[in-house]
Amino acid sequence: MLQVNELNQYYGGSHILRGLSFDTTPGEITCLLGRNGVGKTTLLKCLMGILPVKSGTLHWQGKLINHAKPHQRVQQGIAYVPQGREIFPRLTVEENLLMGLSRFHGRAAKSVPEEIYALFPVLREMKQRRGGDLSGGQQQQLAIGRALACRPQLLILDEPTEGIQPSVIKEIGAVIRALAARGDMAILLVEQFYDFAAELADNYLVMSRGVIVQRGRGQDMEKDGVRALVSV
Repeated sequence: MLQVNELNQYYGGSHILRGLSFDTTPGEITCLLGRNGVGKTTLLKCLMGILPVKSGTLHWQGKLINHAKPHQRVQQGIAYVPQGREIFPRLTVEENLLMGLSRFHGRAAKSVPEEIYALFPVLREMKQRRGGDLSGGQQQQLAIGRALACRPQLLILDEPTEGIQPSVIKEIGAVIRALAARGDMAILLVEQFYDFAAELADNYLVMSRGVIVQRGRGQDMEKDGVRALVSV
């Protein structure tokens, strides 16, 4: 679905991303791992059109999207949950979720899909609470729920476990696994928490200094020594 080929990005005189190539597959979770500062978030911003690609190509469902704007990529079925969540703190939970329906029109844009509340029951319980009043874990569930409201075919998550209590991490992991099991969505998960990634990954990529230095099947991560590559 998403095909990344020889992607390069520069900041000033620094070569941040160096010839990255990979693809994603519906029904599979691809985990991108690496220590701080290796270029993971920069890559995601390039995938979403927030940063321009300096060279290389991005194809989505067979079409070149190098010059597509962020909102156009969302309209085409790519959803992104950035690090830090970026919810609307003054809007209610329900209003935040409705913001995720911007790619739809008419009746389809006026009510939160029941599926979102089924995946995250806490959002139903708190739908009239302001987003800024939620705990960190609840805000993360809200951010993921808002992304899912646009019914994406590719869901990109940037470190969804950051600052989240273990019980909520487990809930989020279960949702990610259930989404992949449906078979109609590819998931690209950027993560520093090795155990969380190893539990979910169908495929893994390890980045270092802007390069993918190792890749393989998720079931082989321990055997392949991935923990040592990403542990601080």
